[in-house]
Amino acid sequence: MSQPPWLDDLEDRAWRAYIAMSQLLDTEISRGLRMDIGLSMADYRVLAPLSEAPDHRLRMQDLASRAHWEKSRLSHQVRRMESRGLVRREECLTDARGAFAIITPEGLQAVRKAAPMHVTRVRRLLVDVLSREQLEALADICETVVTVPVDR
Repeated sequence: MSQPPWLDDLEDRAWRAYIAMSQLLDTEISRGLRMDIGLSMADYRVLAPLSEAPDHRLRMQDLASRAHWEKSRLSHQVRRMESRGLVRREECLTDARGAFAIITPEGLQAVRKAAPMHVTRVRRLLVDVLSREQLEALADICETVVTVPVDR
């Protein structure tokens, strides 16, 4: 098997900076959610789209796709959240293999309480330290990368 082309200095710098930024943001935003309201980042990644969805419900497969998670990971996360009263699962009447995740009133209250604190941290750690041009470039970069097919 041949060696892949090694990263040049700029490529290595970009990769390492991305890793450092990603870990910093994940750690600090996760810590804030846990301290402020007792939610994990995974909880928030489920609750936020459900709170914005029509009727506060999404098909499990759509929710997994939005979170960029495997269906099994979402299923385990929803099960944990069900036990805490944040979401409930409902079978799809038109598709026996499908199910919906639905935010409960408790889950909606939790995400509404967490959202202002969450956005304050996101602004402080990312948005407010970048120029509009940098934000545009970051959005373009992220949107490009998430469309690359993943080998599984």
